[in-house]
Amino acid sequence: MTTVGIDDTDSRTRGMCTTYVAHRVAGGLEARGASVARVLLVRLNPAVEHKTRGNAALAIHTDAPADEAFEVARETVSAAAAVDDDRTNPGLVVAPGAPDDPDAVPDAVADFARDAVRDHHAIADATALCDALDYRREGWKNGRGRIGALAAVGAWRAFADWSYEHIAYRERERWGSERDVDPESVFAAADERYPAAWDTIDRGEGETVCVPHTPGPILHGIRGDDPDACRAVATAIDGEPIDAARLFVTNQGTDVHLRDAGSLATLDDGRAYRVDGTVVSPPETRRGGHVFVEIADDTDRIRCAAFEPTKRFRDRVRDLRTGDELTVCGEVSEGTLKLEKFALRERVTTERVTPTCPECGRTMESAGADQAIGVGTAGRALRGRSRRRVERDLEPGWYEVPPCARRHVARPLVRGEWDAPTHPER
Repeated sequence: MTTVGIDDTDSRTRGMCTTYVAHRVAGGLEARGASVARVLLVRLNPAVEHKTRGNAALAIHTDAPADEAFEVARETVSAAAAVDDDRTNPGLVVAPGAPDDPDAVPDAVADFARDAVRDHHAIADATALCDALDYRREGWKNGRGRIGALAAVGAWRAFADWSYEHIAYRERERWGSERDVDPESVFAAADERYPAAWDTIDRGEGETVCVPHTPGPILHGIRGDDPDACRAVATAIDGEPIDAARLFVTNQGTDVHLRDAGSLATLDDGRAYRVDGTVVSPPETRRGGHVFVEIADDTDRIRCAAFEPTKRFRDRVRDLRTGDELTVCGEVSEGTLKLEKFALRERVTTERVTPTCPECGRTMESAGADQAIGVGTAGRALRGRSRRRVERDLEPGWYEVPPCARRHVARPLVRGEWDAPTHPER
């Protein structure tokens, strides 16, 4: 089976979308009589500097000959990519393979795909591997998109956890205009198919998460674990006419970007981790509504952040107390871990307090180590500090940012099994 990899054809400002380019490539192949087994939407490392928007690369699995697939893809990318954007540097990679076997890609390409999601690559890494394997490749401008294109080629072999997204595209003349989508129909359809389809809406914020706000061809994208449920939600949404639609197989909602870190001392900028630590200072809310809390282990400490766009998730972080034991997940940038979710493992339920004199009710003051804290009016010496129970609303378990703030690749708590109770956001 031939695999066509495409990346970096979209623009933050001009509105093109790489999923739409891949849809057109797949349609062009189908128009020539080729079959398309699937189209992959692969989210790469969200921390890379040169990403456009969602850092998505696409792969088309087809029975078309490699040379024919390359020509169709090259013509489509040349015509559709937003190359006028300074940040857009498209790339195309076409890999021949055994019929009906996209798993036939070599180990080196699968490894490249894993690293593209969790680490960083240079353009030369991609071109050298393509040339060593005799893959057809093309780059526009500096051709940085060849990195993601090659990663997309290796993704089916590299990853085991997949979800779906059904994307509906707008009529061409409507691109750049306000989208006409009935919110009530979106909320009703989302409720009907949840949790098989997830992150369609954010009930807490009253937001239709599936409807983008950027210029471009997408009307809405419905994500979930059941492709039929995704299609059903899309069908039930009222709004403007749909020009075309396609179902994508994707690594969205899988947490595949997270590395398991053994200690805080091993964390590096530009990568995302799952790591344990203990809260060592009270949470602090700073200008702009951002909330920060510091955790530590026996190797190091790091500041964790819940930024303003994470909305009500910040209240969960504010409820943390010094001594709470956590597992935190998120990207490290400039020495700060941007929280995507956390698990409260062991919570503090008591706090130390300075006792009061039972005779006079006066709060006592310490007289030094191993000495009486103070002496009351009746001459009674009080030693040590007492503890009192703390009532807490925050229960043990996993907490996550709401759907409106979730990264594409981050796994929502409604998906799969977890190692502690979950408190999903809807």
